[in-house]
Amino acid sequence: MTLEEQLMAYEPANEQEARDRALMLRFLREGETPFSRGNETAHFTASAWVTNAARDKVLLIWHNIYRSWAWTGGHADGERDLLAVARREAEEETGVGGLAPVTDTPVSLEILTVDGHEKRGRYVPSHLHCNVTYLFEADDAAPLRAKPDENSGARWFPLEEALAASAEPWMVERVYKKLLLKMKK
Repeated sequence: MTLEEQLMAYEPANEQEARDRALMLRFLREGETPFSRGNETAHFTASAWVTNAARDKVLLIWHNIYRSWAWTGGHADGERDLLAVARREAEEETGVGGLAPVTDTPVSLEILTVDGHEKRGRYVPSHLHCNVTYLFEADDAAPLRAKPDENSGARWFPLEEALAASAEPWMVERVYKKLLLKMKK
């Protein structure tokens, strides 16, 4: 299924998702290079919300730029299969192997603001991420590792601790709480 088909079939859980989905579809259809970070205004990204089989823990990374425990994810960089992007990013950022998608369709949609920052010695201007999130399952006993150019660690959190670990109030209220509810269904 193409990304456009996935977005069209997606059932928004709330007004935020409905409005963001409409904008994402418009950007996908009309935007210039929507899958490339070369588009410095907006581009597609994918995130992985990784849970264990018991659904009582989530895997988070200490994000070096945001200075917070956060989900994994990254840029499409030309790839149109965002499920594959989400899996690749989760594996690269945590070292966890054997990630299994719970479903091959998105579990959450969000347009995220990214403040200007330095990355690899170069300034990246403020922009938007048209983010598509997928739910994965992994073995919480598998070894983890950091990806030092992006994060300083990976760790499993019990659900009640995951929200408290994040230093990003908007992400907690608008994204992570929603994902915790969805992963229980």
